[in-house]
Amino acid sequence: MRMLLDIFISMRPRQWTKNTVIFAALIFSQRLFELHFFLTSLAGFGLFCLVSGSIYLFNDVVDAKYDRMHPEKKSRPVAAGSLSKPFAVMFSMPSLAIGVLLSFAVNYEFGLVISGYAGLQILYTIVLKKVVLVDVFVIAIGFVIRAAAGAYILRVSLSPWLLVCTLFLSLFLALSKRRHELMLVSSGANSRQVLSFYSLDMLDQMINIVASGTVITYALYTMAPRTVSPLTGFGTHKLIFTVPFVLFGIFRYLYLVHKKMEGGSPERVLLTDVPLMVDILLYGLTAAGIIYCMGGK
Repeated sequence: MRMLLDIFISMRPRQWTKNTVIFAALIFSQRLFELHFFLTSLAGFGLFCLVSGSIYLFNDVVDAKYDRMHPEKKSRPVAAGSLSKPFAVMFSMPSLAIGVLLSFAVNYEFGLVISGYAGLQILYTIVLKKVVLVDVFVIAIGFVIRAAAGAYILRVSLSPWLLVCTLFLSLFLALSKRRHELMLVSSGANSRQVLSFYSLDMLDQMINIVASGTVITYALYTMAPRTVSPLTGFGTHKLIFTVPFVLFGIFRYLYLVHKKMEGGSPERVLLTDVPLMVDILLYGLTAAGIIYCMGGK
């Protein structure tokens, strides 16, 4: 029983919140309240959780040596020694294969996308996370793949502006995470080898760029002809009123990164910071009201 609990912990259920990006296509295609589409997206979410969790488990095996020297990661079951490496590998590889095979059973295109995601994440675990800049771009592309997978599984289209916005936002979170890790290194903690290629000034400049890009691309998405058209979009310009919530969310996250020294675990920040949670809730309610109640489609 203890071993199963260690496996579950190593699959990092808290980080499964990242997979909720798959629901973007469901919401913005105005199919949220159609049971078939909702259940299909839910199945995709579950498969992404299985695949990403299996890769997290494999990652803990690869990084066990370095995790033991990290102030937070040393408590992970593999690093702590409560879960053996051989057993972790024996569980992660079959569960990964099952997740990929089931994704093809749901939808062939979705299966191809999730296979590409799995391959990219394995490459990241083995080698790409050691390459400066490539490491954060792989993380960001993972979010874009999730968003695209949500569209493929429903066989609907997703605005290119929304995909670009997803790329900028995920880069913002990834770079903020690297900044937090670099701060830990400066305080004497051991962490990723790639951090030696970064500096706080460099990361701050890149964070400023992608933060601006996130807001601009989202604003452009709300005003794009495809978005406001009653034929291809929502039939309203009112989605622009959700931009202040996006701005506040970015500003709040920057405040937490610079003043509270957070950002090392985006999923923890999103689930524990009350102002940010309220902002996300208000954004969701406002966007849903505009898309489903005020649109002309």
